[in-house]
Amino acid sequence: MKIFQKTTFLARLTAVVLVFAAIGTAHAEGVCPDLLDHRFKRLQDEAPQHLCQFAGKVILVVNTASYCGFTSQYEGLEKLHAAYRDKGFTVLGFPSNDFGQQEPGSSKQIADLCFNTYGVKFPMFEKSSVSNGRQNPFYDQLISRTGQAPKWNFHKYLIDRSGKVIASYPSETKPDDKRLRLEIERALEHGTRLP
Repeated sequence: MKIFQKTTFLARLTAVVLVFAAIGTAHAEGVCPDLLDHRFKRLQDEAPQHLCQFAGKVILVVNTASYCGFTSQYEGLEKLHAAYRDKGFTVLGFPSNDFGQQEPGSSKQIADLCFNTYGVKFPMFEKSSVSNGRQNPFYDQLISRTGQAPKWNFHKYLIDRSGKVIASYPSETKPDDKRLRLEIERALEHGTRLP
């Protein structure tokens, strides 16, 4: 009788462990939306970064350039990042030389400008293409989901906490634009947090 009870107990325990393992695997897979399932090198030190680390946040994705008429938007983007960071918001910067050859520098040169000149603290990634059929896979998804490719530097995409692209803004939209800030606040307020 005791052997039967031990066997039954072990069988039940094994079943419970397998169920929790399956739930854990499904949960882990659900934490990172497919839009964020990409890796890029961090700008300042080329350390590999997985965009899944930003899952559950409201994200503003911006393609940047050092020598553009919109480069001063770095300051506004940093202010925006600082204003909403504690509420679950981040800006992600992707330097690109696609438009007007306005980002010709090395990672070190770009990082120096971003961090030393403009005081950027939001995450910046390695220089890559964001348009013209040569875009990196992340931008390929952003473009396909919105039907809007960047036409110039400092184009912006807003992503909600679930990983859905909810808006796209042209380069002329400044970081302090009322509509942009309202959309960010709505996404922070109404978006569901991922576990």
